[in-house]
Amino acid sequence: MYLTKEKKQEIFKKYGKSETDSGSAEAQVALFTERINHLTEHLKKNRKDFSTEKALVGMVGKRKNILDYLKKKDIARYRAIIAELGIRK
Repeated sequence: MYLTKEKKQEIFKKYGKSETDSGSAEAQVALFTERINHLTEHLKKNRKDFSTEKALVGMVGKRKNILDYLKKKDIARYRAIIAELGIRK
């Protein structure tokens, strides 16, 4: 698989509170962003892979829901994560 255990731990360590913190909103958004970027590259090469396209749209929706939650709860954390990941203007 493209996302190894070590890579996930690295993402959680950088954006979460620890290597095992997979529950914080920032860690989840960072993991979804990594997966979205991977699937986007895959779809550039395989244009007719419609099941992957559907999965990508679902992941973008889930990430948007988590970001909306974070925006309502703590606008400073929201602004920090979108600036760090570069996912919004």
